Amino acid sequence: MHDGSSVAIVGQGRLGGALTAALRDAGVAVQGPLGRGADGAGADVVLLCVPDGEIERAAADVAPGRPVGHCSGATTLAPLAGHEAFSLHPLMTVPDHGAAFAGATAAIAGATPRAVDAARDLADRLGMRAIEVADDDRAAYHAAASMASNFLVALEGAAEELAATAGVDRAALVPLVRATVENWAAAGAERALTGPIARGDEETVARHRAAIGAKAPDLLAL
Repeated sequence: MHDGSSVAIVGQGRLGGALTAALRDAGVAVQGPLGRGADGAGADVVLLCVPDGEIERAAADVAPGRPVGHCSGATTLAPLAGHEAFSLHPLMTVPDHGAAFAGATAAIAGATPRAVDAARDLADRLGMRAIEVADDDRAAYHAAASMASNFLVALEGAAEELAATAGVDRAALVPLVRATVENWAAAGAERALTGPIARGDEETVARHRAAIGAKAPDLLAL
């Protein structure tokens, strides 16, 4: 891409809308978000913000001759065959009201140098940190992202359930969780671990397990 390049966003879901708004705010000429069947004609780059299973079909509708990308974390470049393929996956959640992309990481890949440059330039314009993730590593990368986000939510849901049996609400746990995440971000998992496990206090851990078995036995395996 270059200054003055235009981007067509295909996909009218949350991500398509959020990327369209953010790129416009960054001064990029954007078409869209466009609906099903859009060919991206007139744009220098086409970015598909559609569900994984619809990428190949959406790519087939796009006029050839320009880099075409998708925003899937786990999908390789294969569904974009026939195009100068790239991917741009924002490593973040996108809520209904939009998103601020600046400061987040974007996993990128490209089948040609021009395609990689298109992905990197889009990330730069959004204020994101671009890291290249090869096709062979996409599944592991996306699994790690899912663990970091969804596993954390599931674990905090379990803590919330157990705390409720002691009359403690979710709000009481929030400062602890935030501090723990910040410690992990700064120092890594080994140094961020605290409490009876880190101290080797097996007696306290045994009391924990007994309490969980009595009050929330469905959580004991976890």
